[in-house]
Amino acid sequence: MDETWTTIERLCAWLDEESPVQGRTGRLLRILKVGEEYGEVAAAVHGLLGSNPRKGRTHTIDDICEELCDVIVTSMVALASISDDAGDVFSARLREIARRSLE
Repeated sequence: MDETWTTIERLCAWLDEESPVQGRTGRLLRILKVGEEYGEVAAAVHGLLGSNPRKGRTHTIDDICEELCDVIVTSMVALASISDDAGDVFSARLREIARRSLE
């Protein structure tokens, strides 16, 4: 397991210990967290474009990049929370997407 997935496993263990919602329900709630993080990406895009006239321009492209990273990490945590081998599942899916798209 590479350093990234080791860190993800540590985050899952921390959540397993600290979350007030435990067990299967707690793990499934991590999937919903992905949607919350996506909402923050959307808000940052609106902030970059200044699409809300009341707020104006409130975000930068760096803010969007950080929020996208949060989506990725949250998704990895969600995957690792419901899969016994998230790294292999992710690698297999990435290979399939690449095969469909690049070959």
